[in-house]
Amino acid sequence: MDRVLIIGGHGKVALLLAPLLNAAGVEVAGVIRNAAQIDDVAAAGATPVVHDVASSSAEELAALLAGYDAVVWSAGAGGGSPERTYAVDRDAAIRSMDAAVAAGVSRYVMVSYLGAGPDHGVPPDDSFFPYAQAKAAADDHLRSCALAWTILGPGALTLDAPTGTIATTPAPHRRNTSRGNVALVVAAALKRPDTIGRTIEFTDGDTPIAEALTL
Repeated sequence: MDRVLIIGGHGKVALLLAPLLNAAGVEVAGVIRNAAQIDDVAAAGATPVVHDVASSSAEELAALLAGYDAVVWSAGAGGGSPERTYAVDRDAAIRSMDAAVAAGVSRYVMVSYLGAGPDHGVPPDDSFFPYAQAKAAADDHLRSCALAWTILGPGALTLDAPTGTIATTPAPHRRNTSRGNVALVVAAALKRPDTIGRTIEFTDGDTPIAEALTL
């Protein structure tokens, strides 16, 4: 895998992922909406690509994705209005998947969250509900696409230092997940065909990532 495009290139996970991929000899680009983030993305070792995925058509996204070997979706509306959440986390994500198919980019890794799905259990009056609904729809669409997909579901994200060890059968009392560990799992999944077609939920834990990802 020579070229990877990270959508959400200025996110904390993306800024940790880019140098990992760089170190493995992968050419990385990071899609950002705000040109003020260019320097941060470049400092992490990714080529900044300024593009608003929320306002792009599938055709425009296909042109953006063309020539890459894999797409990592690590973007998010980051809260705010439900309309913005649905526009980014559901609609833009789904368009990016259709665009990947159209552009011939077969590998797609989605960073979702632990517990995502139609049975997420978040009540409609909870402020998290739009995000839960959006991710459920996006993840479901990805599973139906003709892509070599992997969905990763980390627990509550922290800024703790990465340990390189996770748990794929998370204990109810242990839900935190270092963003550094998430970046390590994404990098590992991109290299491993045995993660294709799998939804992998995880938290910080005690099992080395290479072992934890093995079926």
